[in-house]
Amino acid sequence: MDWLIYIVECRDGSLYTGITNDLQKRIASHNAGTGAKYTAARRPVRLVYREHAASRSAASKREITIKRLPRKAKQELCVTEFSSL
Repeated sequence: MDWLIYIVECRDGSLYTGITNDLQKRIASHNAGTGAKYTAARRPVRLVYREHAASRSAASKREITIKRLPRKAKQELCVTEFSSL
């Protein structure tokens, strides 16, 4: 099972970081208001970053690392991801 770390940008411009093993379903749940309490009031969200992880444990550790980054570093991470697609 593939795990992903993702960042979505909320309607208010804030960034939310999470992990999932089904990205499309998770984004849909965020936009339906059932994904996370934080994003429920800030819909719609759009995917701005994704990164594969070897396991749930690795994904969780990376999520924590990303959440600790300052906003500017998260934004740079997002630009790097989507400019390489």
